[in-house]
Amino acid sequence: MRNDKENIIVKLSFEFAIQVIEFAEVLEDSKKYVLARQILRSGTSIGANIREAQNAESIADFIHKLKIAAKEADELDYWLLLCKHAKNYTYNEELHSKLIEIIKILSKIISTSKKANSIKK
Repeated sequence: MRNDKENIIVKLSFEFAIQVIEFAEVLEDSKKYVLARQILRSGTSIGANIREAQNAESIADFIHKLKIAAKEADELDYWLLLCKHAKNYTYNEELHSKLIEIIKILSKIISTSKKANSIKK
């Protein structure tokens, strides 16, 4: 992983994506292919969109890319809740807790960036 000057959300989302991959593999081993794929897709997309935001062309573009990451995080929250409440599905509470932390950080970054963008105008 490249050095992003200890950008906490970049680091957290990358580490989180690794955990998502591992959880998806556990689901696949249990033949829970549909949710495994959904979790893998949305869970790894969070970090990819955060990473893309680091090269945004403007503050508006930065906010837009982080909003996409936040939407993917919200979708992943849904899939993890399904795992939690469905019979015969594995649930990873630690993964879900880390997701909630990432959602809170994203929300704060988006909010702060919106304020900064409105001041510039």
